[in-house]
Amino acid sequence: MNCLVFDIETIPDVALGRRLHGLEGLADGQVAKAMFALRRQDSGADFLPHEQHRIIAISCLLRSRDGLRVWSLGDLTATEEELIERFFEGIEKFSPDLVSWNGSGFDLPVLNYRGLLAGVQAPRYWETGDGDAAFRYNNYLSRFHWRHLDLMDVLAAYQSRARVSLGNVACLLGLPGKLGFSGAQVWEAYLAGNLAGIRHYCETDVLNTYLIYLRFELMRGHFTRERYAEEIERVKTMLRAAPEPHLAEFLRAWESPA
Repeated sequence: MNCLVFDIETIPDVALGRRLHGLEGLADGQVAKAMFALRRQDSGADFLPHEQHRIIAISCLLRSRDGLRVWSLGDLTATEEELIERFFEGIEKFSPDLVSWNGSGFDLPVLNYRGLLAGVQAPRYWETGDGDAAFRYNNYLSRFHWRHLDLMDVLAAYQSRARVSLGNVACLLGLPGKLGFSGAQVWEAYLAGNLAGIRHYCETDVLNTYLIYLRFELMRGHFTRERYAEEIERVKTMLRAAPEPHLAEFLRAWESPA
């Protein structure tokens, strides 16, 4: 098993917003408010188009033959370019199977646009069989291939009306879910200087996603019940050994649901 669960957190790209809307001279917070307002006028919601998101955190959970770990790429000073380079370098080096929640609809398109901006190189990610025949019928880009598994898309049978939020599916399965933080709070948390809290939130999202993925592997017959129980215990063992308070909180919420 070489499985990489990933999630990104983003904020408005206020530099782009200034250029798009002629907002030079305004502070970042004012530019972001204008971007949200203009988006509401266009679409009825303030969720920005993909290219207008700037990545501030990428969190990963890697299950390999060597074990299990969860972490956020880079450190608190890492630039967006550094985060994106690290993500694609991991794919280049290990060719993991990717697992996400709405990765096809959001995370990967944002990584594509921002990677284009950063000038990163990601040949393995874009491989479709010209250089490696194994990627012709199973690559990261084609919707119905399995090298990237978007759990939200697959569980909804590729029907947009059947899509469910990560938090709701986590609640359905008795998992910790969002633990009082959500994506809607990321911008305010960033303005408050709480990048560490954002990264911790992103890490708990990949934990929830991985636990849903384990249940999915059981459902589709890739795991026996015994193997599933072993993998669940492996996650709990990792969390018990982790010194970070947010991981301890996740374990408490999981083992003692309200």
